Amino acid sequence: QVQLVESGGGSVQSGESLRLSCAASKYFYSRYSTYSMAWFRQAPGKQREGVAAIGSDGRTKYTDSVKGRFTISQDNAKNTLYLQMNSLKPEDTAMYYCAAGGDHFGCLLLLTVTCNYWGQGTQVTVSS
Repeated sequence: QVQLVESGGGSVQSGESLRLSCAASKYFYSRYSTYSMAWFRQAPGKQREGVAAIGSDGRTKYTDSVKGRFTISQDNAKNTLYLQMNSLKPEDTAMYYCAAGGDHFGCLLLLTVTCNYWGQGTQVTVSS
């Protein structure tokens, strides 16, 4: 069974940093030889939006609003996906979700419908 568990959320001031982690079950990596993973976020009253994605070959994609501030990475030895968030702004406040897809391109599209697996989310709150 594929499980994704996020951690690292919290409340910070504008300009500060946070690093989110997503621990994926070993089963995910044993099942899929190629895959993609991503971070999405959803603010109250808004649709879930893709933030950053990474493929099994290391290719990355970011939404425009976080380019230069957020960095997605993965540690395959630890089965963990990360999102380093710097220079946080109040508009980054949202529930952040980890997602994964069992093919190389799915989550790289940063569309909710192309990711197969989802975590429960971790809250990020940025105050001005």
